[in-house]
Amino acid sequence: MITRTRARRGLRLLVAVAALLLVLPGVVAATLTIQFTGTAAPWAKSTGHDALWLGHMWVDGRKDAADVKALAVRLRKTGIKDLYVHSGPFDLDGTLPPDKYAGAAAFLKEVRAQLPDVRVSAWLGQKVDGRLSLGDAAARQRVLDGARAVMAVGYDGVHYNFEPVGDGDAGFLDLLDRTRQLLGKAPLSVSTPQIEPFPLTRPAARLAIGHDKYWSPDYFKEVASRTDQVAIMTYDSYYPSALLYGGHVVRQGTLALDLVPDDRTVLIGAPAYHDHGVVWGDVAESVATAAQGARLALTSHGTRRELFGLALYVDFAATAEDWKEYDESWLNPEPPGH
Repeated sequence: MITRTRARRGLRLLVAVAALLLVLPGVVAATLTIQFTGTAAPWAKSTGHDALWLGHMWVDGRKDAADVKALAVRLRKTGIKDLYVHSGPFDLDGTLPPDKYAGAAAFLKEVRAQLPDVRVSAWLGQKVDGRLSLGDAAARQRVLDGARAVMAVGYDGVHYNFEPVGDGDAGFLDLLDRTRQLLGKAPLSVSTPQIEPFPLTRPAARLAIGHDKYWSPDYFKEVASRTDQVAIMTYDSYYPSALLYGGHVVRQGTLALDLVPDDRTVLIGAPAYHDHGVVWGDVAESVATAAQGARLALTSHGTRRELFGLALYVDFAATAEDWKEYDESWLNPEPPGH
């Protein structure tokens, strides 16, 4: 009798879980669609705290002073304050050979001459899904040694981009704590996964792809408390339409604005690239949609936030249209009714 009762309970649980999994996508889609509606407030736009990821060619000799001058001409018309220039990746044991950023000193000198108010951080990272182990204390020490070395070259700060860092990863938190001590007042920033948008989406995504696509709000908050900037990689969402992607950005921005203290910078990653790997990605995701989502998130938050911006990914893939969308949708958006 007891066995039959347990069996019935187990069956009811399985039915309930199956029903939830069937209903959940519809609930998510409806919620995101609703969030990507309304009119953004006129003040919800760039405050001059935006960022741009730069490719490795700026520090490996492929770009020269003339290229930096051309970049400066473009950036002077923007709200971009931080540049994350790819200066790695770390070797699989955490070592960062100096020849990977051999041209950094010349690049930094030219940037400072052309863009004295722009900060340049070394974008450093590696794959951590069975390759570089952040759980290895010796590897973390070698990562710190690499960060110390790039700072000695003259970078303004460090920008970490390890993927995929799992939710709750204690090794990553330890690395951030120790990097904070190393950098002192120099800026420490990180690229982060997306925040779990709804209950059960994190375990469901993990089951589907084999690793965490989302961080829990609590872990995201732990990371943000240890850094100066969090750049949420809101792209590669896999949503099939601009409407859903826009709602997704609103959701990410809204969550982040509640989780990150006002004295830290929240950056919404905007997809200035066109090789998403899925047929609908290039249509669904754009700089314009990310910008509108960010503006709606600010509007929903209710107050202007100085330390909030877009982070464009990535310079070598950005088109003239991407830069136009950044200007018209985020830097200088037209007021309602125009």
